[in-house]
Amino acid sequence: MKIVVDGFGGDFSPNEIVKGCVMAVNEIKDLEIIITGKEEIIKNLLAEFKYKGNKISIAKAETVITCDDENPARLIRSMPDSSIVVALDILKQNEDVVAMISAGSTGAVLAGGFLKLGRIKGISRPALAPTLPTKISGKGVVLLDCGANADCKPINLAHFAIMGSIYSQTVYGVENPKVALLSVGVEDAKGSMLSKSAFKLLKNLPINFVGNIEARDMLTGDYDVIVADGFSGNIALKSVEGTASFVMSKLKKSITSSIKSKVGYLFMKKSLKNLKNDLDYKQYGGSQFLGCKKPILKAHGNSDAKSIVVVIKQALKVAQNNYNKKIEEMLEKINLIEE
Repeated sequence: MKIVVDGFGGDFSPNEIVKGCVMAVNEIKDLEIIITGKEEIIKNLLAEFKYKGNKISIAKAETVITCDDENPARLIRSMPDSSIVVALDILKQNEDVVAMISAGSTGAVLAGGFLKLGRIKGISRPALAPTLPTKISGKGVVLLDCGANADCKPINLAHFAIMGSIYSQTVYGVENPKVALLSVGVEDAKGSMLSKSAFKLLKNLPINFVGNIEARDMLTGDYDVIVADGFSGNIALKSVEGTASFVMSKLKKSITSSIKSKVGYLFMKKSLKNLKNDLDYKQYGGSQFLGCKKPILKAHGNSDAKSIVVVIKQALKVAQNNYNKKIEEMLEKINLIEE
């Protein structure tokens, strides 16, 4: 299978991006990668990593859309030679290219995916869907939307629920994913006008909808998919990430505060390392932009080479399991169309 990777997106690009691509093709037998970006720099990096083979090719792109750039939608149109736009064009124009990955500007990836590729037939709006760690080691929970749509209608949340449920089945092999709606209380009648209306729609969908969930219960491991509008979902996501960072920094400060605590750390070193790994959201790969005609995955901005390999494997799994086709088939059955 062939994927395209934005070589100049992310905090550690292009070094870690190119290194991750080399690691991926060395590990995955039938994988080909196209890296977009400044050709000479990518060539030099491939030589530095001692890559020899024909499974990586380069697509020339002279400019870069950064996270500091304003108005991503305008830049997608005005910077056709940027690494993100070149990658999107390759994804759109080549049937054998099954997915795209970028660790670059989230706004540009989302705007480009919507403008260049378009939506799956029947989906009202695509959604950004990261997977978060839970109390159950090795089990993640899909949270969508996390920022692509700040203002939503009930039908948008219904479509998010369908996409999230099928994604959980396809990528993580969950047989009957438990889908919950983020709200201010677990009672059916709790929430805003949006969440109350969405609740009624979700209850009648052919998914395993288990009702409302409060933000404090997101990481219990009792749920597989959590549905939210992009505004609430983004706040919930950033709160989780900030809390994890706060806990680890306080723990580190406590460990180094005295000789006694340093000695105690020696006995707890393995357990604390496991805790750090469990809290690392990068272990679950990137956030997929669900609802576009082909898989687009947004890797974390601080992704290293190992993280890029994880995202590549994630992209291949989505493409291999006909994720988009499954969504179209369900939408045809239930006839849930935006008015």
